[in-house]
Amino acid sequence: MGNRADITVRGASPQDAEAVSALLEASYPSLMALGYEPTLFARALPLLTKANPMLLSSCTWYVVEALDAEDRLVGCGGWARQRPDVPNEPVDPVLGHIRHFATHPNWTRRGIGRALFDRCVADARAAGVCTFECYSSIGAEGFYRALGFSTVEPMKLALAENLTIPGVRMLCEFAQRSP
Repeated sequence: MGNRADITVRGASPQDAEAVSALLEASYPSLMALGYEPTLFARALPLLTKANPMLLSSCTWYVVEALDAEDRLVGCGGWARQRPDVPNEPVDPVLGHIRHFATHPNWTRRGIGRALFDRCVADARAAGVCTFECYSSIGAEGFYRALGFSTVEPMKLALAENLTIPGVRMLCEFAQRSP
């Protein structure tokens, strides 16, 4: 699973940290800035564009490689059982949490996000998960809605002790849905 004509979805590893950070630095300034006050977004960007070592080691977070891309990594994202804002809370065995999706701006609208999501659904379903929760940025709400998520409520995304940005909590049930 995860192969399309010119891309491969594979499990991420800690060795991908530099390339993932470069991908996030290329993606988020242009694709995520929509909907955010520039000063707030400038403060948030350094935190958003660092690869998360826990996700890289999780076995449920993925990168997308493209054969003809200059930097090879053109997408990243995955899922986790723990909520990003409460990592020590007991997990719900049928609920997963979509985490840190990004696509290189030169590779949008080519199925990168869909390929990542399909991989997440297949692996989560195999692990007994049937619903995803997502803490979406304002600009990504439409992307997640196109994948089958519905908006639950607006929220504040905590990035650091004194730094939050507006976001949207979304849910997607996929128990009966094929990827």
